[in-house]
Amino acid sequence: MKIDIYCHLIPPKLKDLMFEKQKTIRELRTNVCLYDLDERFRLMDRYPDLIQVLTVPGATPDDLAGSKGAVDLAKRINDELAELVDKYPWRFAGAAAVLPTSNIDASLKEIDRAVNELKLRGILLRVPINGKPVDRPEFLPLYQKMCELNLPIWFHPHKSPKVPDYPDETESKYIIWHMWGLMVESTYSMTRLVFSGVMEKFPKLKIIIHHCGAMVPYFSERISNHYNQSEMRNKTNFTVGLTETPVDYFRRFYTDTALIGNTPALMCAYDFYGAEKMLFGTDAPFDAQLGDYGTKRTIQAVERMGIPEQEKRMIFEGNARKLLRLPV
Repeated sequence: MKIDIYCHLIPPKLKDLMFEKQKTIRELRTNVCLYDLDERFRLMDRYPDLIQVLTVPGATPDDLAGSKGAVDLAKRINDELAELVDKYPWRFAGAAAVLPTSNIDASLKEIDRAVNELKLRGILLRVPINGKPVDRPEFLPLYQKMCELNLPIWFHPHKSPKVPDYPDETESKYIIWHMWGLMVESTYSMTRLVFSGVMEKFPKLKIIIHHCGAMVPYFSERISNHYNQSEMRNKTNFTVGLTETPVDYFRRFYTDTALIGNTPALMCAYDFYGAEKMLFGTDAPFDAQLGDYGTKRTIQAVERMGIPEQEKRMIFEGNARKLLRLPV
């Protein structure tokens, strides 16, 4: 079996609301596999051993409904995700809950409900969280709660096309905000958690980083150089309170295989994280063939990795079962 732990679905009952409220998603209305289950299943039938874990794309409940309406909307989204998993267990292995993150107390209650009653398999956080960095003290209770439940947090990066890449421009050009901005935001978030001491404080914290670890595997030696050698020269004291080297904290993150293929890049991530921290994920259905292109190429890329077959099985299925506590 191949368990796709990072694919996206708009809950069908809520698609009109999501299309109305967010322009970047509205432009994807023609991507019917985002919300039409029949179309989605027809595509999945091309891969008889494929099963998905659902994550909601785009805006958060706070973005869609404001802080006052976010609690109710998060519940509605999570209820529908759980309903889909219960109705189609051979299609969907689970889902990640969304939260009304402007209200941390309500978020903690929703985590308990989503995990214990709805049997969802973790939570999805869009980073930055409400425009704030992930290491702000107000978010620490979320990390504590997920450690107690021993379930993962999916980080999904966000950037706005309205934020320019250079100060004298008015917007991001050439889709840079999405093409590269998402990788930068994931890398920023990891770095904030490492050097703020969050990863030190919560050694059992399990976070899934999208897009194969973003910039970290490729620049791992740069991490060591900057925060070991440079700190000694500049006396910056970024590592005060850390009991491990910075790069060791970066290795604690989990990551997916969502690169639309690219076996050499997967091998780079494998060399950094090891097979036990990599999980099969496609980012479907966000490609020109409504998920078929990315799914096919990602499967092929993993199969072409020069690693033992047992480790490929870990990436395709075993790690997801263990991390999400799925039935064997």
